[in-house]
Amino acid sequence: MTQITDQTTNYKAVGKATRRFDAEEKLTGRARFAGDLAFPGLLHARLVLSPYAHAHIVRIDTKAALALPGVVSVYTSEMLGMAHAGSTSRSQAPLAQDEVFWCGHPVAIVLAESEAAAEDGAAAVDVDYEPLPVVIDPISAMQPDSPIARPRKQNESSEIAGGGAHADVSDAEEDESETEDLSQNVSDKTHVNVGDIEAGWREADVVVERRYRTHPVHQSYMEPQSITVVPSPSGHHLTVWPSTQGLWGVRSDVSDALSMPERQIRVESLPIGGAFGGKFGLHEPLAAAAARAARKPVRLVYTRQEDLLAGNPAPQAVITLKLGAKKDGTLVALQSTAVFDSGAYPGASAGLGAHILSSTYRCENIDIHAYEVLTNKVSVGAYRAPNAPQATFALESTVQELCQTLGMDAIEFRKKNALREGDPTHDKRHPEYPPLGLLECLEQIEQHPLWKERATQKSVPNDLHGWKVGIGIAVGGWPGGMGPAAAACRLESDGTVSVVIGTVDLTGSDTAMTLLASEAMGLPADSINVAHDNTDTMPFTGGTGGSKTVYSVGPAVIAAARDARNQILSIASDMLEAAVDDLEIENGDVVVKGAPGKSVALKRIAAASMSFGSRFEPVYGRG
Repeated sequence: MTQITDQTTNYKAVGKATRRFDAEEKLTGRARFAGDLAFPGLLHARLVLSPYAHAHIVRIDTKAALALPGVVSVYTSEMLGMAHAGSTSRSQAPLAQDEVFWCGHPVAIVLAESEAAAEDGAAAVDVDYEPLPVVIDPISAMQPDSPIARPRKQNESSEIAGGGAHADVSDAEEDESETEDLSQNVSDKTHVNVGDIEAGWREADVVVERRYRTHPVHQSYMEPQSITVVPSPSGHHLTVWPSTQGLWGVRSDVSDALSMPERQIRVESLPIGGAFGGKFGLHEPLAAAAARAARKPVRLVYTRQEDLLAGNPAPQAVITLKLGAKKDGTLVALQSTAVFDSGAYPGASAGLGAHILSSTYRCENIDIHAYEVLTNKVSVGAYRAPNAPQATFALESTVQELCQTLGMDAIEFRKKNALREGDPTHDKRHPEYPPLGLLECLEQIEQHPLWKERATQKSVPNDLHGWKVGIGIAVGGWPGGMGPAAAACRLESDGTVSVVIGTVDLTGSDTAMTLLASEAMGLPADSINVAHDNTDTMPFTGGTGGSKTVYSVGPAVIAAARDARNQILSIASDMLEAAVDDLEIENGDVVVKGAPGKSVALKRIAAASMSFGSRFEPVYGRG
């Protein structure tokens, strides 16, 4: 779903330069993250990681580690007793059983009274391994005679980190009825077939074919993977402080892993020191299981090395792309083979990669084979939208070369072939595209001085002496911005307004919600306070991400603020004996239009709705 900005409305808050409301705490170091929290009896966790990419675990000896001063516990997978320890879900089975599948695969977790003791304890755990054949290259891994990266199980599914938090792509698009001679390392495959690709090649006057290979990319957030879990004295309740983009997902993951009712797990919202798609669920069940077993608070904060070895980077991709066009620039054929390296667990989402390749340009003949392949590497997650950077890089690089071969302006080609509202989607649930905004973006770029005057830039600026400077253009899109969300808006006794949402503050999202509520309420932004609370009390919201939060949570905030505003005006109408349509909110007061001096302060409205025996209900907007 695309939402077009109304450029004609004179907004009072939205679109104005605003200092981020979280800036002062973060710049002065007062913000507290998951790894900063301290609790009585806190234990520090350190992981024991495999040095082998693929090996059988012969023996794990913890005696030397447990003998060290300060080391409290060492847990292996068998000792933690997690409900799905033998599953193919990495978060549900976080410690290796019998085999390790990549260099960095955790085999044990050490709990100690200090970080230093935990590190010493992890180094003292003695693990005997028996090396097994290693699968590294995803193309070789697809061959029928390739070694198997790890044992496969029936009904194994490909589940990208964050699940449906990222995008809306039809499951039907991932059906594949054709049989191919492939190894068991191919964990998922997709075939997008539209029209007649051979007819497309016969129609094409110009054909360009290229092959691209990208590497795994770590998200490189400033704050590493971090979590603190505090059990109740009975161990029947857990409070979780995670660095995560999905609070509700953490609650569900921990509930599943420990077979605990969700009502016994409370997840608190914290500032998050960067994520970029890499914090949609990974180590939370492990930390929770360790805290429950130890009956003490546990903090697990990855070192940078652990984050690189045991995080969830963006997948490597190998994409072959072939495009055909007529002399007039009409795109008539698009064919691709895209291979996404999923690492040791399914989750690279072949379907998303195929969707990105086929959802930018009109083309009557499309033939895309996309594969998700298991290798002995760390499993993957999202980075700036799963598979989108890789697929877009390949597509736009080839399109640019096609434009050069045709001798056609890069924007003109894209405008001619860009998907438009009403074009078929090849998705039975949503057969036609909604408004996309692609043409509007291209038209704006075409008129921008940087593009219009690009030919005048002949020399390299002095500060870039020795550099090669070029001018290019690329477009990309993402099927996000959707998902259910709720919000609440409450009038406080001091006349300010609290907006309660179920997200985390990610790269200024709280400031965006503040401005939206300010605009809808008619109040200055400094009268709005965005609160998160915890999963026991906050309204439900899906995962927090750059591609969706403003689009999905924003409308809920606007609706809640407008609801609260209507309730305020209704109370003020009674108090001022004026029609609601004659009232407006100005500078913390409700005033009667055209009647200077006739007003009532929001503080009085709050008091009138909160006092004992009041005939008004408290102001509480819902959206």
